[in-house]
Amino acid sequence: MGGVAGLEFDNQGIYIVSVTRSGCLTVHDFDTLYCHSKLPSGYVEDESKHVVHMSFPSGKEFNVARWNPTNQNEAWTSNTCTSRKRDNVSIFDISYMSPKPTEELQTRQKLSIIGRKTSSGLSDVAITSNGDSRFVQWLIPGCKTIIASFFSTFFLTCSLCRIFSPDTLGTVHVWDRRTGVSPCIELSTNKYDSLKSIQIQVDNQTIFGAGKEGIIHIWDLRGGTNSTAFQSRKDMSHLPLASLHLAPMLQKIASLKAQSEIVPKEIHSININPSAPHQLAFHLDDGWSGVLDIYKSEVTHVHCPPPAWLDGSNNSADLLLRKPTWLPTSSVSFALCVLPLTIITSCFLTLFPILQIYVVGSMSEKGIHFLDFHPSSRSPCHVDFDEDSQRKEKRDKCNHSNKFLSLSESVTGCAAHPLNSMIVAGTQKSSLLLIAQRHCSSTSETVEGDL
Repeated sequence: MGGVAGLEFDNQGIYIVSVTRSGCLTVHDFDTLYCHSKLPSGYVEDESKHVVHMSFPSGKEFNVARWNPTNQNEAWTSNTCTSRKRDNVSIFDISYMSPKPTEELQTRQKLSIIGRKTSSGLSDVAITSNGDSRFVQWLIPGCKTIIASFFSTFFLTCSLCRIFSPDTLGTVHVWDRRTGVSPCIELSTNKYDSLKSIQIQVDNQTIFGAGKEGIIHIWDLRGGTNSTAFQSRKDMSHLPLASLHLAPMLQKIASLKAQSEIVPKEIHSININPSAPHQLAFHLDDGWSGVLDIYKSEVTHVHCPPPAWLDGSNNSADLLLRKPTWLPTSSVSFALCVLPLTIITSCFLTLFPILQIYVVGSMSEKGIHFLDFHPSSRSPCHVDFDEDSQRKEKRDKCNHSNKFLSLSESVTGCAAHPLNSMIVAGTQKSSLLLIAQRHCSSTSETVEGDL
């Protein structure tokens, strides 16, 4: 099965990297991608114009695409091998345009109860650095490098960083490039909780992981109550500081419990709000989204769209992990409308006067939700939302609301431009849809191109 599995802008919004489940890795120049929306309908995209375009043999499935935050010449992704025979991280230097890795980071071999080696695919990747990124650029001058993995993770050559990658058996592998190709630490959940998503807090010390069991695990790299825990070489596996179960938290919301049967659900994605780091957004496999206040350890926001079976839809995009995004803190307002390809057929304009907007693909419809997750109870998704106060705010022209934007394809992932309100959405059909604002017109455009 194809479909865009991951996409991300670099810090300056110059490039966007995307990967598909069918084994294709592409880096676009964003200006070129934007100009593509001006071309006539039916124009066939020229793949030679891509900054990078690599197609790998069948059997390799990419899961995620990331840029190295400490060196924007580097991008990394995670992929899987359907044979499930390899658990390593393969590092590629894309300046050579070679499918052969320049280096491989190994995971520690594990044995099953009958003595066989077990394989655990790596599902996500995150990176932090305590060093000077200029040193990395000196090591590889003028070079763009990308990291790919076989049932593991792609990332770039970075010497002063820690790389985190969770697997399907409940372990987060941590590499320090200064210490070799084996993990220096393993963060364990103490159970087979297939981890799907990982995030690093702004302090670079707190790690969040979530997955199939509906639990958010929290690790403290400083060791929690034991400050020397991560300095010991004898104990290479460390349990979480806390494990928060979402289902019991959701059951505490009286209005939600009265309408729905709440059971543990798989977490597809978690995302820290860049403008309010105490907000950890989550997205579940049934299409629900919400916010966990990590300071209070309670759910403060929840959005529950109608289930897919209600309208009889059977969207195969549900088989892909949906990957939402927050709008960046630099987006003061957001105006959007619909322009399929280059022909204006309808218009939908709205303004978001606040920053805490969470963008997520719909599970049952072709389109994306713009969810107002403002920390206060003015948010329509807040568990203490007051409709009377909302009506008063409408009179005061301070309207907090959720919006839905219909698109031509089912969305599997979203990425927001770091410097403006443009959004790129990846779809089940391996297309990229560009949702952009036009300042002199109440129109925006959606550009589609096969990867």
